[in-house]
Parts: sequence; C-alpha cells; structure tokens
Amino acid sequence: MSHKFKFTSVLVIGALALVLQFVFHLNWLAQLLITIMGGLLALTMLIEMIKTLRSGKYGVDLLAIIAIVSTLAIGQYWAALMILVMLTGGDSLEDYAAGVADRDLRSLLNNSPQDAHLLQKDGAIRDIEVDDVQVGDQLIVKPGELAPVDGKLLQGTTAMNESSLTGESLPVDKQPGDEIMSGSVNGDNSITMEAEKTAANSQYQAIVKLVKESETQPAKFVRMADRYAVPFTAISILIGAVAWIISGTPVRFAEVMVVASPCPLILAAPVALVAGMSRTSRNGVIVKNGDAIEKMASVKTVGFDKTGTLTQGNLAVVGLHPEKGYTEQQLLTFAASVEQQSSHILARSLVTAAGDDHLQPVSEVVETTGNGVAGQINGQLVKAGKAAYVAPGTPSLAKQTAVYVSVDGQFIGYITFADQLRPEAKKTIQALRQMGITHTMMVTGDHKTITDKIGQQVGIDDVHADMLPEDKIKIVQSTPKEQRPVMFVGDGINDAPTLRAADVGVAMGAHGDSAATESADVVILKDDLFRVVRAIDISKNTMKIARNDVLTGIAVLIVLMLIAACGVIPALVGAVFQEVVDTMTILLALRAKNEPKKDPYKELLEK
Repeated sequence: MSHKFKFTSVLVIGALALVLQFVFHLNWLAQLLITIMGGLLALTMLIEMIKTLRSGKYGVDLLAIIAIVSTLAIGQYWAALMILVMLTGGDSLEDYAAGVADRDLRSLLNNSPQDAHLLQKDGAIRDIEVDDVQVGDQLIVKPGELAPVDGKLLQGTTAMNESSLTGESLPVDKQPGDEIMSGSVNGDNSITMEAEKTAANSQYQAIVKLVKESETQPAKFVRMADRYAVPFTAISILIGAVAWIISGTPVRFAEVMVVASPCPLILAAPVALVAGMSRTSRNGVIVKNGDAIEKMASVKTVGFDKTGTLTQGNLAVVGLHPEKGYTEQQLLTFAASVEQQSSHILARSLVTAAGDDHLQPVSEVVETTGNGVAGQINGQLVKAGKAAYVAPGTPSLAKQTAVYVSVDGQFIGYITFADQLRPEAKKTIQALRQMGITHTMMVTGDHKTITDKIGQQVGIDDVHADMLPEDKIKIVQSTPKEQRPVMFVGDGINDAPTLRAADVGVAMGAHGDSAATESADVVILKDDLFRVVRAIDISKNTMKIARNDVLTGIAVLIVLMLIAACGVIPALVGAVFQEVVDTMTILLALRAKNEPKKDPYKELLEK
C-alpha cells in the first residue's frame, strides 16, 4: 500500500466521518470508521516497523502507533484522525522528496551492443543477435559501430575509441592480433575480428553486471530522523508513563502521546530536503533523492575520474617543436592543412589550434589508418602522423601524444597534445578542503605518467591509475570507515559501476555518458566541476536547517508533553497543538530553499 494511497484514504474517510457526525449526527458510525481505519493503519505500521527492526534500523513509527492506539482506546477518535493525517501526509511528502528518478539500467542496456555481423565461411555476411555470437566466430565491425564482444583483430587496421570503457581520451590504434574490447567504438575502417568471449562474458556486459551488483549492495547509512528517534521515543514514553502512574488514569498517558507524535522527525527532514533539492536544481544540479542530500552533507572523501571530469575530455595542442629553419606557425599550418579533411580527434585539435585563416588548400590526400595523412600543399608532399611514417628513421622525440610533420621527406618538427585540465578543477579541490573534506583521490583508467602530473596540478591527495571498472569499485569500497561517506564524480560508461558503489555518485551530465547519468544519485547539468562544491554546500546548509528544525520541534514537544502530563491539554487540543507544531516545522524547513545573502566561495572563484 503506497503512502499516497494511505494519505488519500485518510482524507476520504475523515471527510466521510465529518459528514456522518455533523450532518447526520451518526457519531457512533463516524467513530467506527475512524477506529477501523486507524487500527488497520496502525497494524500496517507495526508490520513495517518489525521489518525495519529486523534490517537493523530504527524508525520513528513506535510513538505514532502508541499515539493512534491510545487515543482510539479512550474514544478520542478525532485526535486519532488528526494524527493519521499528519503521519500519512508526512510519508507522502517524504516519497515526493525521494524524487521520481528512474534508477534502473534501461539506458545502459539500450546502448549496449545489440547485434553483430557474422562473416560466414562462404564469405556472406549475416546479422545475428549479439547473444548468439559464439567463441571463434569471425565478425565484421563497420566504421562507427560498437565492437559486439571481446575479441582479436584479424584483418584491417583502425583506431578504436575506448574512452567510455577505460577513460583514455586518445583513440587506440589497432593492428592485426591486437585485443578488441566490447563497447569500444570503431574508427573509419571496417575490420574483421574473431570473438574470444561470448557477449555475457565480455567487457561491456561485465560493466552492466558490476552496476547491478553495486545497486543491490547499497552503503549503510543512518538517516537523521532515525538518529533522534530512540532518545525522543524513550523520553516521551517515560513522561507518559509517569503521568499515568501519578494521575492513575490511562487518559493522561494518551494525552501525552498525542502531543508526543514525532511530527518534527517526520516532517522536518522531508520538507527541508525538498527545499534543498529545489535549490540545487536552480544551481544546475539535479539531486535524485533525499538520501543523497543527507549523505553529501557528511561526505569526507571525494573521488574523481580524470577524463571529462577533472579534464575537459579532449586533446589540445600544448607544444610546437619546429626544426631549425621553420617557425612554430609554419609547423602548425602544414600539419593542420594536411589534416583538415581527416576525422581523427587530433586532426580536429590541429585545425582548431591553427584557425581557418591559416589553412592551405590540400590535394591528393591519402590517409593511412594508424599511421597518418599525406597530401600535396603548394606542390610539396606534406605528411603528418607517426614519426616512422612521416620520415623513416626519425626517432619518437615526445613522451606524450604527438604528431610528427615532414615536407618532401624532410622532418620539420613535431606537435604535442594533452587533455586540458578544467580551469575550475584546482579551485574545486581548494573549496572542498575549505568545507572540511579530509580526503580527495583520482581513480582513472588512464596512464600513471599522465595522471600523476594532473594530480599534482590540482592538489589531489591520492592518484590511482590504470584502473579497470572493477578496480575502481574496490578502491571506493576499501575506503576506511573514518573517511566515509565517499562521493565519486565521473562521466563515462566505465564510471557507472563506481557511481553505484559510492555512497554518493555524481555524474557530469552535460557531456557525459547516459549510463553514468542513470547510475548517479546526483547529476551536474552544466559543464562546471565547481557545481560539486555547490551541491555539497547546499546539502550541508539543508541538513543544518533540518537538524535545527528537529531540535526546536523536539524542545517544543517536550514542553507540551510536560504540560499535558499535568492534565492541562485534552487529547483533541493536543492534536491541534500538533498541527501548530507541524506548521512551524514546515515553515522553518522551507528556509533551505533560500540562497544565502553572501556567497562563501565568491572570493576563491574571483582569484
């Protein structure tokens, strides 16, 4: 039975009872209706509470059950109705706060390889479902298609984009005999590969499996309301029991229990969470559920993927190294001009760096996949690509991604590339430290030489390189208890399992993979890493308001319970006071929606 259905039922039965008593004067029937409804709801709450206790958690339902049963027992059915309205309304509000995000893996599954082109013995090609691929089958992978299963390249050369699987931003050149991972994107040439694994055992499906396993093993987390429930319940029952003993009547106990109904615990957090989630959305961050707000408020470790998260996810020209007799501009112009018709990622970076005004006409272009491009520019043969291709005998001079250039067989220099660090990355790490984050780490599939340099530039505490998806999960799950909760920020398919495994998964949704977005608790809609800081800051503020609201409500309730223990507050009046406390709780919690008058990070961002 859903909370929304319960709330609607309470309102309908309550309205019917009002009509029966005050229009038709059938008091006994109104009382019967409310008593039956209250008894059924109290029974369902008791069953749910037992299930909660068995799972090792403790909720705030016990006081509510006692309040309902005690008021019904002494005939105060209108007080019981008001308690039921408050309880079911609070549950419905909490469901709303949890969000309507679809957290299944539909997007990931839809984007996985669905079919394969089977090369038969007679040379014919037949399309089959990817699940029907057998080990040893020869498959054709056309340009731009996903490799359907893990295997080995048999014929052709290509550049495979494995960034969504490994985090490596540069396409990987593949020659016959090289390994092919399922889910990697083929380049511009059609290739023939041999299946070495079935679809179920291939890399892409392994990621899907990891995501599912992570989802079924959520991190243990104690919600704020549950932390206050035990002492508040004990105090309430103690006051009620003492009042009963001293007065000698159970009515006094019921009057105390009515006032003791834990509305601040039930309402404060959901209302504040809804308000906080509204505020995060105005800041370009979608938080899918209220638990994520609570966890973010207490995060101690933040982990980052590299490519597309700490970096911009694209390679840019970072160095021009011309040989004697040539200028940097000449080197860049030759390289960009001969590469302008290529679809290779480095070609696009070269053209962008040179600018359209510096491009020269090129003819007789020949592109050799995995090696480079050659073409005629003003009657000269210009080559750009690997050192051995452009000028045989030329050694590889760069320790990073590079394009070598020759003119009429003479080596004229090389151009280096690197994935560019996000301009806000360093300030993001600084701001996290300011707000009390004790530990930061980078967990990526990229190479150690590259990741160490980036880690030093932004001030990351620990760098874990060459990580496969299962390795990333182990790093997150092995984080010591004193450094939890753990937030992980990523954007690729390979990050999806880690986003599930982390206490809070944050996806860079502006350009990130849809699987990562679906797997995350929080989605950054704008291409701005500093939004992570905004999300944590809003969460801390939201939970501070909710905590203060709860404590204020508890203090008011304890005062009311002490007064009710003296017999001054009848049960129905106590229920009315409860609604007043409810209203106060809601108004205080709604403050979480407001932006602060002063931005605590304005000075840092302006540096």
